Amino acid sequence: MMEPKRANVVGAGLVGGSIGMALRSRGWHVSGRDLEPGRSRRGVDLGAFDATGLDPAASVTFVAAPVSAIPALVTEALATTAGWVTDVGSVKAPMLALMTDARYVGGHPMAGSELEGIEGSHAELFEGRTWVLTPVAETSPDAYAAVQSIVSSFGAEVVAVPPDHHDTMVAVVSHVPHLTAATLMRLADQRSGEHRALLRLAAGGFRDMTRIAAGHPGIWPDICAENRASIVGELDRLISALHEMRDVVDRSDRDELMKSLEEARQARLNLPARFTHADELSEVRVTIPDRKGELARITTLATDLDVSIFDIEIAHSAEGPEGVLILTVDRAMAERLLGGLMANGYRPSSRPLE
Repeated sequence: MMEPKRANVVGAGLVGGSIGMALRSRGWHVSGRDLEPGRSRRGVDLGAFDATGLDPAASVTFVAAPVSAIPALVTEALATTAGWVTDVGSVKAPMLALMTDARYVGGHPMAGSELEGIEGSHAELFEGRTWVLTPVAETSPDAYAAVQSIVSSFGAEVVAVPPDHHDTMVAVVSHVPHLTAATLMRLADQRSGEHRALLRLAAGGFRDMTRIAAGHPGIWPDICAENRASIVGELDRLISALHEMRDVVDRSDRDELMKSLEEARQARLNLPARFTHADELSEVRVTIPDRKGELARITTLATDLDVSIFDIEIAHSAEGPEGVLILTVDRAMAERLLGGLMANGYRPSSRPLE
């Protein structure tokens, strides 16, 4: 039996330190390890970890290292610990081979800060942020449920995405926006040499758009190398779209400009929001066969339907090859999920949470 409430965090940076603090604030005993031992000791001093090293009896290990180092560290964690293993890398292509291990659940919290290193860590970093999990057919349902429950307890909203789609999707919403913000900030800085008052005129919109350019640059060479194809493809699409916008402005096409701006405005207003009250939730139950890949199939179906799963539980049957998957979702979206499940051959039921 694995000792409960014990965790490892491999990587004593901003994200790893914040995971450690979030776990400790929820009663976990956390062991921290870093390639530079001084950082893990610093994590103990700052309250991110209880101890240094790798605890072989830990229930879960979070690998929070640069993306180029994650495959080897996940491999090591799977070999030397008995619990579940997950990571925080923003590129999943290098991890596909390891996902055949049922104890490993690919992960990626969409969270960061302008602050650098473990000194910038705080337990609330993931509150209200999206945390992507990438289950595959081989993923243990119990592993997925455990990791989902832990990161949800941090206040994160968990979204399940197939790993082969993840890298392109993240290139669109994270990697390319960061590179765009950095490019715009550099352009403004270069022009400020010609117009000394330029940066003094930087209003809220410019500051909001370029805020992420203040993030630590050290992680980006690895990200761009590991996700090169997806990033280049999405940069090409952005460049093409900017050329189209340039032509619209150049020919003074007011109608097309208004159409483009209104489409963007509506898309921005329609970004999904999180629930705020328990009475806005429903419980969806669905019987699933004890068959490889069922959990990944249902969780990614929910993502495709734009239904957020706020909690997940698996009730195993002692009498047959079936179990019951219990999903907590936004009450307004429960019917959509029920319809999608029924269309895919499941027989779900739903009830409001009391």
